[in-house]
Amino acid sequence: MPAYSTNMRLKLPILALIVQVLIIVLYGLFVVYDDGKSDHKDNHTSESHDSQPLALYPMFQDVHVMIFIGFGFLMTFLKRYGFSSVGINLLLAALGLQWGLLMQNFWHMSDGIIKVSINRMINADFSTATVLISFGAVLGKTSPVQLLIMTLLEITIFSLNEHVVVEKLEASDVGASMTIHAFGAYFGLSVARMLYRPGLRNGHDNDGSVYHSDLFAMIGTVFLWMFWPSFNSAIAETKQEQLMAVTNTYFSLAACALAAYATSSLVEEKGRLDMVHIQNATLAGGVAVGTCADMSIGPFGAMVIGVIAGIISTVGFKFLTPVFASKLGIQDTCGVHNLHGMPGILGGLAGIVATALGRKHNASPDKQAAALACSLGFALVGGAITGLVMKLPFWGQPPDQNCFDDSVYWEVPEEDEENGESLTHADHSKSKTEA
Repeated sequence: MPAYSTNMRLKLPILALIVQVLIIVLYGLFVVYDDGKSDHKDNHTSESHDSQPLALYPMFQDVHVMIFIGFGFLMTFLKRYGFSSVGINLLLAALGLQWGLLMQNFWHMSDGIIKVSINRMINADFSTATVLISFGAVLGKTSPVQLLIMTLLEITIFSLNEHVVVEKLEASDVGASMTIHAFGAYFGLSVARMLYRPGLRNGHDNDGSVYHSDLFAMIGTVFLWMFWPSFNSAIAETKQEQLMAVTNTYFSLAACALAAYATSSLVEEKGRLDMVHIQNATLAGGVAVGTCADMSIGPFGAMVIGVIAGIISTVGFKFLTPVFASKLGIQDTCGVHNLHGMPGILGGLAGIVATALGRKHNASPDKQAAALACSLGFALVGGAITGLVMKLPFWGQPPDQNCFDDSVYWEVPEEDEENGESLTHADHSKSKTEA
């Protein structure tokens, strides 16, 4: 098993430290504090906040909570993979926000430097969200080193796509249904297809949940649900549009939750609710309303989008995910296609309709459609290339039998069967040997 070795003792430290040193050097050369004298408008940001540098700090913190707690705990549903879900989420987010700030703002340097503002820190968190969405598609089947490689490549490709969509096409996507959610989902699905494992075709014993792991995952759901209005409104251009984005997201999420519960009961035997649906589909309204969140669609329109999102997401988990795995060779661990992919496309389509109805000034349906197509194209091609790089055998990916198991990469406490004491995996093995 040498070529398939999962030992991270050299691979992870070397890669992580080399990348961190490189980032420190780049920050030393190009990054300074914002002095408030920028003579251009930041990507995605609002001029109305320039006079109050910390005005957006509460929303920045809300987004931060979503990235580190929401996404992390949402993925803890796997019964033996909770350490990796939360722990690797933290690792990728810590790298992603540093790399994202650089990649996004090399397009917007002023006199050869990047000025750090709360706006740009929020956008760096957004770039990180794409990686965490993609992470869900390959959860349990990849090594930390593979995922660090994916983070570097995905954020680079994301930043290029975002530059094309926002700067060149001048499309409107305040809540990033297209540029974050659809992009992250289809990038992850493309990676998953490249990393397809025939040995997992019939499932895996650890690819499932237990009572307490599903309960932990609901923590992520509730945090995401609560803070999503901040995610969709933080980079709105005016205070009025920001308020509109908060309101639209608020109502879309509420309507989506009811639709998800209703649909889950409808499609399940004896009308019982499925926790997988509740953990994920209740959030689809926040994804789907993102593109037109700052448009004058009315609470009614936001609710309609939320209901449709809740229905298609739940139906996707019930019927599409098994088909993707068996027919297309896409083993989507977290069902990101159902929470981020389809609702992201729905958001893009809603934006096309809203702009066609004149709900947003200086936005055209043609540009919105081009932006959606661009995001999907960059995601699928970029994900395929990234997947091929990640497939190289020396990144330490786990063999099939060790997928979805924390003990491959973590010291895991185990219960001693005789006295109930908590032991690390290594100590547990040692005690058996001594016995």
